[in-house]
Amino acid sequence: MATDAGAPGMASTAGADPASIQLSSKPSRINHKDLKFLIMDRPTEFNLPAYLRELKKAGVTDIVRVCEQTYSASEVKKAGIDMHEIPFDDGQSPPDHVVETWMGVVANMRSKGGCIAIHCVAGLGRAPVLVAIALIEHGMGSLEAVEFIRKERRGAINRKQLDFLMKYTPKYGSGKGCACAIM
Repeated sequence: MATDAGAPGMASTAGADPASIQLSSKPSRINHKDLKFLIMDRPTEFNLPAYLRELKKAGVTDIVRVCEQTYSASEVKKAGIDMHEIPFDDGQSPPDHVVETWMGVVANMRSKGGCIAIHCVAGLGRAPVLVAIALIEHGMGSLEAVEFIRKERRGAINRKQLDFLMKYTPKYGSGKGCACAIM
């Protein structure tokens, strides 16, 4: 559910030299087999042009926003990147409907060979949790997925989210195992 209008109170880039606008912090690349993600903090209307330049260079085909709106989705679409809104509460684990929607975006990305940029506010909680779920769904162990992400994104995933991931059982991806029995 992308919107075309900017959020109230967003700063304008009018008058700023687009080449001088910088990213707030460097995105973290998480690649495993055919899964490709960039975890980042949230762009603003002001620095969105810088983010879009970097995301295009990185081959990003989709952006997933899991927090409140701070920039216009229409600018993302104009840049040729698909925008997905999958918000859930800060510091929390994702509800089932969020995981289901997320795994649909991941499946679509895999089919087109793209890369998903995903962000929450700081890129340390909600976004890394969803990336960890995708890794778990595709065969990685829970702790291995968290360590894999933390190697690239220090401080990612709080205790409550870690507990959720340690109990998480794959439901959607290729890591859910075999339904056969050996007799």
